[in-house]
Amino acid sequence: MTETISFPVTRTNKTKIQDVDFENLKFGATFSDHMFVVDYKDGKWGQGEILPYDKWSFDPSMAALHYGQAIFEGQKAYRTSDGGVQIFRPLANLARFNQSAVRMSMPEISEELFVGGMTQLIQIDQDWVPKKEGSSLYIRPFMVATDEFLGVRTAEEYRFAIICSPVGQYYSEPIKVKVEKEFSRVAEGGIGNAKAAGNYAASLYPTKLAQKAGFHQLLWTDAATHSYFEESGTMNVMFLIGNTLVTPSIGSTILKGVTRDSVLTLARERGVTVEERKVSVFEIIEALKSGKLIEAFGAGTAATIAPIAMIQEDGVDYHLPPIEQRPFAAAILKDLNDIRTGKAPDRFGWMMKIV
Repeated sequence: MTETISFPVTRTNKTKIQDVDFENLKFGATFSDHMFVVDYKDGKWGQGEILPYDKWSFDPSMAALHYGQAIFEGQKAYRTSDGGVQIFRPLANLARFNQSAVRMSMPEISEELFVGGMTQLIQIDQDWVPKKEGSSLYIRPFMVATDEFLGVRTAEEYRFAIICSPVGQYYSEPIKVKVEKEFSRVAEGGIGNAKAAGNYAASLYPTKLAQKAGFHQLLWTDAATHSYFEESGTMNVMFLIGNTLVTPSIGSTILKGVTRDSVLTLARERGVTVEERKVSVFEIIEALKSGKLIEAFGAGTAATIAPIAMIQEDGVDYHLPPIEQRPFAAAILKDLNDIRTGKAPDRFGWMMKIV
């Protein structure tokens, strides 16, 4: 990747990096010095630019605030073992971002703006990529409707931006989850397979109730019958039953996770049978009772691999084997981390070198 900066750049007058404790990073709370911004108007994207990270001003009638046209992505840049920096699967995130844009009636964005803007932003803020093992630079590309208009219609103006945040681990321990059968996050034919802000808003209240009860996350079930698993909050969910890795198949209610796809690829490489299909709550609970469920974990950009320690269904707690007896997820996590940090060959062409 060339180091030439093709977008106009306004550098910050004073870096904030000296105020950051890179040994104790709270997820999503600290932001790097710069951001990439470009506006859509009159049917086309304008000139992208890199600016100092700062607050925005907007009109109270801004369309995204009233009608929810807001989408985003989540991805990461990693410090490699030789001191370089590389991004994990940016083209996969771009493809999903544009799928979300189409579903939310928003304009698609080009590779030049999405990947080019991201690349140059990270080149400038490369010192913000943590060196500590297990840490990374979280990248948040997002788009919002900026029309100053009250009326239910597709907006005509948008802003796309990229901001970055140095982060540590999302979950510091194996998680406890509850099977959610009262509330629904999304429904068939809705926007569940778009990474839209509204999907997460719908999940906040039920998740808050679960967290007050001592759980980390929910295992969401289908809205029609609450009989089949879908996602787990910020992650896709996977179950290892014997030597078969089972995960809900992608559809209109389940996000097409980039980490999900990566885990399935690594599992197949290891000779593990992979089944992408409907996964019933009954099946998993029976596998738990019989001891056939060996491992369960979430997979997502923020969490990477999050082992599930306990699943509660209808008020009954089902505990999985201790973490030290679950080698599969640990091995997959090591595979992913080694590829991302350059300790292992990038045999799938997943990484994009930045510096």
